Amino acid sequence: MERLRFHTTGGRIRNVAEVDPPGEDEFRVDIERIRFSPFFSRLAAVTQVIPQAGSGTVIHNRLTHSLKVSAVARSIAITLNNADERTRALLTELGGCDPVVVQAAAAAHDLGHPPFGHLGEKELDRVARTSLNLSDGFEGNAQTFRILTALDSCDATARGLNLTRAVRAAVLKYPWARSDWTEQRRLEAAQMPRGVGDEVAEGAMKFSAYSTEVAEMHEALSSFPAIGANQQTLECAVMDVADDIAYAVHDLDDFYRSNVLQYTSVSAEMGRWLSDTRRLGALHDAELDRQRPGHALETMWRHIQEKDPWIADEDAFRESVERVNRDLVEGLLAVPYDGGVEADRAVTAFTRRWIDRLKASIVVDASPHVRSGHVRLRADTWHDVVVLKFVHSRFVLERSDLAVYQRGQTRIIASLAEGFHDWLCDPEEATRIPRRLLDSVEAATQEYQELYDQGLESLGDQGPGDIVRLGRARAVVDYVSSFTDAQAMSVNALITGASDEPWEAGRGL
Repeated sequence: MERLRFHTTGGRIRNVAEVDPPGEDEFRVDIERIRFSPFFSRLAAVTQVIPQAGSGTVIHNRLTHSLKVSAVARSIAITLNNADERTRALLTELGGCDPVVVQAAAAAHDLGHPPFGHLGEKELDRVARTSLNLSDGFEGNAQTFRILTALDSCDATARGLNLTRAVRAAVLKYPWARSDWTEQRRLEAAQMPRGVGDEVAEGAMKFSAYSTEVAEMHEALSSFPAIGANQQTLECAVMDVADDIAYAVHDLDDFYRSNVLQYTSVSAEMGRWLSDTRRLGALHDAELDRQRPGHALETMWRHIQEKDPWIADEDAFRESVERVNRDLVEGLLAVPYDGGVEADRAVTAFTRRWIDRLKASIVVDASPHVRSGHVRLRADTWHDVVVLKFVHSRFVLERSDLAVYQRGQTRIIASLAEGFHDWLCDPEEATRIPRRLLDSVEAATQEYQELYDQGLESLGDQGPGDIVRLGRARAVVDYVSSFTDAQAMSVNALITGASDEPWEAGRGL
C-alpha cells in the first residue's frame, strides 16, 4: 500500500512516497515510529510535575503520563465513533476521528519537553530569546512538531518520521506560530485562543511551529478544510482533552502517594471559600491575600470569569468546588497514604471514578468558541478540571521547597545553553564540539538559508548575515532540550568544570 493516498475524510498523505508492508495500516506505522523513537524513550527520564528523586517509583514521568493520555484519548475516540448518527456525521464532516491517530498524537504530544518540567521550558525560552537572540525562542509544542518533522529520522527519510498529515495535524495543539500574534493584533484575553497569553506584544506564549516548520504546519492542516482558523483538528482536540484529564487526575495520584498534597492546607482553602463565598466575593482585588484560606481560590475564580466568560458559571463552579472537596479532600486526603493495600485501593478507586466521569462528559461542538475546540468537556466537568488544576498549582507547584529545587534547575538550563553557544562561537575549539551538535548546526543553518532564499516573511527582518547565527542558536536549543534530567545535570557539571569524571558523565554527547 503506497502511503501517498487520500482518505474520504481529506488528504492524509506523507511527504515522501512510501510503501507499507503487507497488512500494515498507515496510521499504525505512524504510532510505531513514534513509540520506537529515542525521543519517546527519553521521556522516561524527564520530570512530569515533581521530581522522582526521593519518591521511589510512585511519581509519573513524561513517558508514563504520555501512555495514560494515549489510553484516555483512545477511549474517547472510540466512544465518539460509536455515538449517535448525528455525532458520527459531524465527525465525518469535520475530518474524522481515528482512534489510532488520536493515540499517535497522545504518544507524541510531550516529545518536545526539555529537562525539568514546565519551569525548564520557560527558562529555555527565556535564554533562547534573550541570550541567543532567537525571536521565536523555545516552546515545547513547537519542539514536538520539529522533532516529528525535522529532528528525528526513519528508514524513509533522514529528516523527520514521514508521518501522515492526520498525525502531524493532530499534535498541533496551538496551530499558529509565535509571530502570528503580535501587538498589532492585541485583543482581550476572552477573545483570543487559549494559549496565546495575556501579553502578546512579542507573540504568542504557546504555539506549535517555529518559523522553520510553519510551511509544514500549514501543509498538514490543509487536509482539513472544515476546521476553522486557530482551531484544532478533531483528533487533536481529543488528545488535548485527554491530556487535561490525565493531568488533572493522575497527577493527584502522584501527589497523594508521595505525601506532597496535605489535607490540612487544602481543606482550609476549600472549606473557607465555601463558607465565606459572599464575603470573599465582596472584596476588591487588592484586598485578596493569597496567604489567607479561601483567597487564592477566589482569585482563581475571578481570573476564570475574565478569561472564559463563554462557559464560566458561578453555580457550576461552586458545585465543582463542593464535589472536589467532598471526594478528594474529605474523602481521599482525609486518610494519609501509608503504602498499604487499602490505601492503594482507595486512590485507584478515586482515579477510576474521576477518569470515568470526565470521559463520559465529552461534547462535540460544530461551532466552538475561539477559546474552546470541536471536542471539549461538558460545562460541569470543565469546572471540575479547573478546580483540580487549582489544587495542583496552589498546593504543589507553589510550594517553597519545590521552588528552591526548581530555581537550581533553571540555572542548569541557562548554563547549558549559554555554555554550548559560547563553545560554538570559539573558532579555536570548533573541532572538539560534540558531533551531534555540529550536525544539528549544519542542518538548522540550511533550514534558515532555505527560508531566506524563498523570501519568506517568517524570518522577519533577518538578513543573510543572520543565517549562521540563527542556525547556531536553534541547534543549541535543539541539543539542550533533548537531554534527560540526569543528562542535563551531568553535562552541566562537565561544561562548568565541576565534574572529575569526564568519560562517564560525557557519554552519549
